[in-house]
Amino acid sequence: MIGDGQDTESTEREEDTEMKTEINTMTEAVIGAAIEVHKLLGPGLLESAYQRALEYELTLRGVRFVAQKVCAVTYKGLVIDEAYRLDLLVEEQLVVELKAVDALADVHEAQVLTYLRFSECRVGLLINFRSRLLKDGLQRLSL
Repeated sequence: MIGDGQDTESTEREEDTEMKTEINTMTEAVIGAAIEVHKLLGPGLLESAYQRALEYELTLRGVRFVAQKVCAVTYKGLVIDEAYRLDLLVEEQLVVELKAVDALADVHEAQVLTYLRFSECRVGLLINFRSRLLKDGLQRLSL
């Protein structure tokens, strides 16, 4: 029936819109928390300090995440355990990669895109806490 196909398309569009809204809400929450951390700590610390502070801030805000999630990769049937580690996996959907470097490079973006591909997540945030203004060290990436 024609009506059934249209109803299915409409439902898929609604689900896609809901998922995009959910991802946007998550990214806004993480960015807000990262801004708070950067505002209070400034740009001169090690990545590990920002990681812990951001974890704490996300916890205070009730955001669910897993820190330092170890992930495997399969290569031609070979399972490579501990192939990569996600700095943060938020709500099982958002990859967050933290840096404290002078400037983000193309390899950092490639790293996040690779993590997205292997984790099957659609969206990632790359956050460089060494930026003078955090907004200048922030990238939202998607597949």
